[in-house]
Amino acid sequence: MIEYFQNMEFSNPEFFALFILIPAIILWEYWKRPVKEPVMVFSDLESIKDVHSWRSRLRFLPNILRVLGFIFCVFALARPQLSLTEEEVKAEGIDIMLSMDLSSSMLAQDFAPDRLSVSKEVAKEFVDKRVHDRVGLVVFAGESYTQCPLTTDHEIVKSFLSDLQVGRLQDGTAIGMGLASAVNRLKDSEAKSKVVILLTDGVNNAGYIKPLTSAEIAKEFEVKVYTIGVGSMGIARSPVNRRSDGRYVFGNSRVEIDEALLQEISEMTGGQYYRAVDEQSLENIYKEIDILEKTEMEINVFKRYQDEYRKFLLLGLILLLLEFFFSKMILRTIP
Repeated sequence: MIEYFQNMEFSNPEFFALFILIPAIILWEYWKRPVKEPVMVFSDLESIKDVHSWRSRLRFLPNILRVLGFIFCVFALARPQLSLTEEEVKAEGIDIMLSMDLSSSMLAQDFAPDRLSVSKEVAKEFVDKRVHDRVGLVVFAGESYTQCPLTTDHEIVKSFLSDLQVGRLQDGTAIGMGLASAVNRLKDSEAKSKVVILLTDGVNNAGYIKPLTSAEIAKEFEVKVYTIGVGSMGIARSPVNRRSDGRYVFGNSRVEIDEALLQEISEMTGGQYYRAVDEQSLENIYKEIDILEKTEMEINVFKRYQDEYRKFLLLGLILLLLEFFFSKMILRTIP
């Protein structure tokens, strides 16, 4: 109902000036009342002192109906029109692959509750902002694979992000593999801009593709790589071992991120390197990338109008007919 009135415009709003007659209508009802009320003499009022008929309770109803009927008739005279807006969007989209580290160190608790949980939530907020872009998801640890190919169905991407868990892949940090898998999904794209956002918290120690080799491939296919190093400075409570039942044993360990490598990858491909030391800084990084990689679009707005005065006029007439019915028949008084 609120949205209905938000989309409404009035072709003849000058008729709203008639609302100043409402006080006159109320005053007229007051002045036309008889000066003296009819009097009936009773010897004793004790037996009827608490008697109130339904007619006495509804004696104000005709006046209310009359005012409401007048209001709706004025709305009809103002000619309400429903504005139906249509948008034709021509967008030159950007294809974005998120490449996310799923090594055990992503469970480190220097972020609350851990690095992976925060990274997933911030990435989902970023995906929500890329309305006209295709987004995909690659994950890596000691190996890598495509979790979600490029798609405009952002709800699917966010669902995959929510389901990410550490431990499904062989442990390790294969940065080169994670980047290569993302570039492979973008190399045949015809988008005007192709972007990889690679997020990791460690040093490359696995995989058969070197990170700089993957960066050279990205450069060859004109893929821009933004790299994010996740982790606080110094010591963090992180997984140091894993039990036979699959649960991780936590202990304090030093945060190690190959910032020089991530910096080189981003510079080779025309991107930037960022360091996220807490949730707020990670959010700011994604906001900055969102600003840097804006989608160019052309939006043509068309408006159609649909007259709605008939509904208001019909309702006003019904209320006035009810007022006449109640005042002249049901609630009629004989002075």
